[in-house]
Amino acid sequence: MSTSLDKLRAAMESASPTEGAKKSYSDDTMWKPELDKTGNGFAIVRFLPTPENEEMPWVSYFDHGFQGPGGWYIEKSLTTLNKKDPVSEYNTQLWNTGIEANKDQARKQKRRLHYVSNVYIVSDPKNPDNEGKVFKYRYGKKIFEQLKEAISPQFADEEAINPFDLRGEGANFRIKIRKVDGYWNYDKSEFDKPAPLFDDEARLTEINTQTYSLSDVIAPSEFKTYEELKEKLDRVLGLSGGVSNSTAESIAEDQEEVPWANVNTDSVAEEPVISSAEASVGESTGDDAMDYFKKLAQD
Repeated sequence: MSTSLDKLRAAMESASPTEGAKKSYSDDTMWKPELDKTGNGFAIVRFLPTPENEEMPWVSYFDHGFQGPGGWYIEKSLTTLNKKDPVSEYNTQLWNTGIEANKDQARKQKRRLHYVSNVYIVSDPKNPDNEGKVFKYRYGKKIFEQLKEAISPQFADEEAINPFDLRGEGANFRIKIRKVDGYWNYDKSEFDKPAPLFDDEARLTEINTQTYSLSDVIAPSEFKTYEELKEKLDRVLGLSGGVSNSTAESIAEDQEEVPWANVNTDSVAEEPVISSAEASVGESTGDDAMDYFKKLAQD
């Protein structure tokens, strides 16, 4: 299904989560680039059109990822569904104490924004068996901004492209990853010049039929319940009641050396987004974008 550039522009200007999902880091249908021995990563992909009977060629969701005395908390946030989430509530409590150590902990526990699209793997040097196949690809704010830039370039000498088109309006995307301050950096990633993925129309049609449902990724049934998340949060942070100043300070210290490289590194490297319940922390929420996106979907 093709999606007009104007519709893509409007949706990207407002992009924020619509529905949500329970984590599945072992999903064989989810592709992830890998680094070589030098610490760099490279792959070429083609973003694919909107799956049949769906609205956009991407979906988005929020999650939280942090470590406490009781282990790791890596779960999708119920705020994606516009519901109360125990981490957001606890972060608000931390912030409202006015204690700087508690504020630091709230910042480290704020929610992160992820996007998921279908991609065709053109080249994957680390895993050549993936080439010629369709996967879902989870990415973060940096790559999403590059998609927006492709659709709505800032300079007059740049031609707009539809990065989700398989034919002449689209282009392959070269993913180039470097380690910067311990995080994955995508700044050197870029689009090729527009060109069809293949000259064979039958092959293009076949690829379109291989895309995965993106709405399934964010189905409400994929969320854990508030009670399940609250139980895990209490276990991870060792909570038995309200906010403990001493506990908050010790947790904040523990989180100085979080091994993010082992946990969904492709998205963690990018700036997290704080949830609506955590808006009192004074950081950007993207909630205006969420409202606009919902209005767009209703229209």
